[in-house]
Amino acid sequence: MASVDDAPDVTRDDVPDDPVAAYLQAHRERLLNRLSEWVRIPSVAGVPERHHHLLRSANWLSGALRDIGFPVTEVWPGDDGEAVYGAWCEAPGAPTVLVYSHHDVRAVKEDNWDQTSPFDPVARDGRLYGRGTSDAKGQVAAHLWGVRSHLATTRRTGPAVNLKLVVEGEEEAGSPGLARLLDEHREKLAADLVVFSDTLLWRTDHPAACTSVRGMLGARLEVYGPYTDIHSGAVSGAAPNPAVELARLIAQLHDDHGRITLPGFYDPVPELPQERRDALARLPFDEEDWLIRSHTRSVGGEEGYTVLERLWERPALEVIAMTAGDPVGVSRASIPSMASADLSIRTVAGQSVHDVADQLRAWVDERVGDRFGHELTVSMPTSQEAYRTPEVPALDALTRAIARGFGVDVGDVGRMGNAGGGPADLLATAVDAPILFFGTGLVEDNWHDSDESVRIDVLLSGAATLAHLWAELGATTPEEAAGRAAEEATRAS
Repeated sequence: MASVDDAPDVTRDDVPDDPVAAYLQAHRERLLNRLSEWVRIPSVAGVPERHHHLLRSANWLSGALRDIGFPVTEVWPGDDGEAVYGAWCEAPGAPTVLVYSHHDVRAVKEDNWDQTSPFDPVARDGRLYGRGTSDAKGQVAAHLWGVRSHLATTRRTGPAVNLKLVVEGEEEAGSPGLARLLDEHREKLAADLVVFSDTLLWRTDHPAACTSVRGMLGARLEVYGPYTDIHSGAVSGAAPNPAVELARLIAQLHDDHGRITLPGFYDPVPELPQERRDALARLPFDEEDWLIRSHTRSVGGEEGYTVLERLWERPALEVIAMTAGDPVGVSRASIPSMASADLSIRTVAGQSVHDVADQLRAWVDERVGDRFGHELTVSMPTSQEAYRTPEVPALDALTRAIARGFGVDVGDVGRMGNAGGGPADLLATAVDAPILFFGTGLVEDNWHDSDESVRIDVLLSGAATLAHLWAELGATTPEEAAGRAAEEATRAS
């Protein structure tokens, strides 16, 4: 993709009515070029031979912030990857907003990519393909260009809010060093509000405001049978088979109604208020559309709840990996000595990951057969609690900003949740500020999978949303925000 300068690259006939959207459309190619440049840096988390690329990625972002005008940029060492800090605090009396996201990306299986190589981004059919284009370098790019368009259309010399960013390099590894960074840099990260940008929208035509994320707890269960792998022809029918025992255990994790069987698991889960159920029901949902977008074969889960309720308001337990015997290469026809399964548990508000960890340990100890050994490892250092945004005025400001950014009526901006997790509760506790969620991802963007991509129009609309959000939050009243918008339109014309 050829590089371009600051000059607009669209004709006047292509310019939208909104000056922010017009600016972004005019600089569309430059945005994509810069994001592509960043995506080419393979900042993969948890792969030692890629570690130096995390530093390169952090330095790239630090330079991008300076290029916009951020007077303060720093690269902070992390446990497994560097974090980037930026600050532009020149708005006396305005709120201080801390933006959180990450620049590390998931490991890739390059042979599974069909559209392009993972780190050779390409724009095609309205999408930009490449690892990190959506999760989450694309979301950070929306912030970079949100600031650019905000400054350009308001003709301000700095943001209307006191703006800070912390973009970590360890999120895909479970953010092992984030708590330490938050503690060490507590004063620098002080804020009135946190904008968390590592999340999804509902649909391109219905960009609902996200108000919650689920918690996360990972665990690995190993079941032991024979002391060594043994030829099945010698001991078949008498030896303990850990693969069979593991399969038996996994089959008992859910009952016939799709409910998780850990003791006491649902006790702290509150009943879903009818108001919330009604709000989710107002979001457009078509099962066939969902199956296509999510690349899933069918709908299942806990009985008595809709798909959206299961995704955003109810806990879940998934098996994300299983290994036994000879998964690669020629089979040795042996009974394996060990079988393992990796579990991912998603919790909701009311639950505690520590309590769920105890419930899982008790469940495993009670149900593993006495002919087998076992070991359960629970990943407490990378666990995350669920979080729900309180009803704060900033949430209304975000709703208005989404409506303007995506060109929809305010009344059509619904509320949604995020089926995944993230360190939102950790951030809210450390900074002592409420969390707003806003991201530019979609379920069809293939996060963590092959051919990850981002919709370019969503990226632009997301950047516009953030530009409007800074104007909204920098205004003292909705009337002032409306007046500022009118001034912007007058200047543009």
